Amino acid sequence: MNTDRKVTSIAALGGLGEVGKNMYVITHDDELLIIDAGIMFPEDELLGVDYVIQDYTYLKENQNKIIGLFITHGHEDHIGGIPFLLNAVDIPVIYAPRIAADLINKKLEERNIGYKNIEIIDNDTVFKSKYFKVEVINTTHSIPDSYAFAITTPNGVIFETGDFKFDLTPIGPIADLHKMAEFGANGVTLLLSDSTNALSPGFSKSESKVDDALNDIINGHPGRIIIATFASNIYRLKHIVETCRKYNRKIVVFGRSMETNIELAINHGLIEANDTFIDAKDAKSLKKNELCILCTGSQGEPLAALSRIANGQHKQISLLPDDLVIFSSNPIPGNAASINRIINMLCLKGVRVYTNAELADIHTSGHAKQDEQKLMLRLVNPKYFMPMHGEYRMLKAHAETGMECGIPEENIFICKNGDVVELLNGEVRRGGTVTAGDVYVDGSRIGDVGSAVIKDRKLMSQDGILIAILNINTKERKLLLKPNVTARGFVLVNENQELMQKIETKISDVVTNYLTKSVYNYVDLKNQIILETLPFINQLTGRRPIILPVIMEIKN
Repeated sequence: MNTDRKVTSIAALGGLGEVGKNMYVITHDDELLIIDAGIMFPEDELLGVDYVIQDYTYLKENQNKIIGLFITHGHEDHIGGIPFLLNAVDIPVIYAPRIAADLINKKLEERNIGYKNIEIIDNDTVFKSKYFKVEVINTTHSIPDSYAFAITTPNGVIFETGDFKFDLTPIGPIADLHKMAEFGANGVTLLLSDSTNALSPGFSKSESKVDDALNDIINGHPGRIIIATFASNIYRLKHIVETCRKYNRKIVVFGRSMETNIELAINHGLIEANDTFIDAKDAKSLKKNELCILCTGSQGEPLAALSRIANGQHKQISLLPDDLVIFSSNPIPGNAASINRIINMLCLKGVRVYTNAELADIHTSGHAKQDEQKLMLRLVNPKYFMPMHGEYRMLKAHAETGMECGIPEENIFICKNGDVVELLNGEVRRGGTVTAGDVYVDGSRIGDVGSAVIKDRKLMSQDGILIAILNINTKERKLLLKPNVTARGFVLVNENQELMQKIETKISDVVTNYLTKSVYNYVDLKNQIILETLPFINQLTGRRPIILPVIMEIKN
């Protein structure tokens, strides 16, 4: 490895101060490696936005340095942004676990992106470049093939945990504690560690405890069972399938992502392909205690299978009074209201509903709680610590946990997206900043939707839009007809004729006055209409709709 002593820098382009959109960039001289490229799902106030991704400005500026993208695991907040990244920046190679690689390939196929440079990594992978050595360490998470990375640089070792928990009786492989401890014994300069559950004390439940609880429910309920869980929690799906087969329940699968992940798990031998799975049309011939419906919608998504079942819009499934619906998940922050709406609809239909709040063993998180975070800190034994992957309150709580484990406060860095942390000769310090921010994806449009557009959408959602169509003779400088004013989301036009006439008269007066006193200019006239009409409408109604003047210019 090259022994020069230039600075090694680390910056997050996403993942700090938020849960999602993970992307971490490590740069040394003329080499740059990227860890993860996730998306974040928008909050409710981001009207019409499908995804939030990173600002790629820094990567574009350093395009010639990029040596590869390293993926920790296959969840959307770590791989969902890859199609957008590949359209913006040239990535020479993507190093990904096998499950993540399959999911990435499927995303690229759906978007007609012909990228083929994906290399599979596992617990034995060692990648070497001029300045970096990347070693892969097996971790436990809610999706198979989840890894941490130990990156040896000319200025010290960086240990990036990815998403992890410690489960001593997992469904899949156990985390490689010995390898983690070996790195800790040899000396880790900087630890970047998952902070998602930093506010939760104790140790997370083992997935085997969830298996026991679901086993009892599936065995004991005399009617149909409908289970909504995360489609990406393949170990949970594996147990549900095995338990249903044990008790002679057939499974009908609803939801595109659920079908995709089960197919992927079958292809990799994680779930056994057998006659447990049946088509929906064959379910009618079964007794109620012989059927389990496995579906998407655990987060109350309005278009997911469970939502359509709950509101009676599903074409193939209608609820029965003795159905049991299980939410084998916890609400993602911001989704509680949507989930409660679905639960209320289910209860109105007389259906019995189990949630994790009521029956504490039907879900466990894939993220480490405080005691597991302490174990990671003790195993890796870093000199410096930078909490990552979490809102600021989570990062702060994780920092306090780090101090409890003996890391000096001055050696802990709570950063924002774009903040640079530098390694030099085994020491870590704060650097400057790089460009980082949110980019909104709206359908096929990337970055076109900014804060001004979102503000307009909020105004339209609250106060509606008012459109005024004007016919103006620009040569004679006069209004030919009275304005044709219509509205959407503002008032019911047919029931507010008097108000609409007052608005038409006001706009007529504004236009006539402008044409009499000013030299005609299309943009100036539109602005003048908005400037004078908006306060007039606000005074009459207390509302401030978006006003859209449409001027038809006639020059004869």
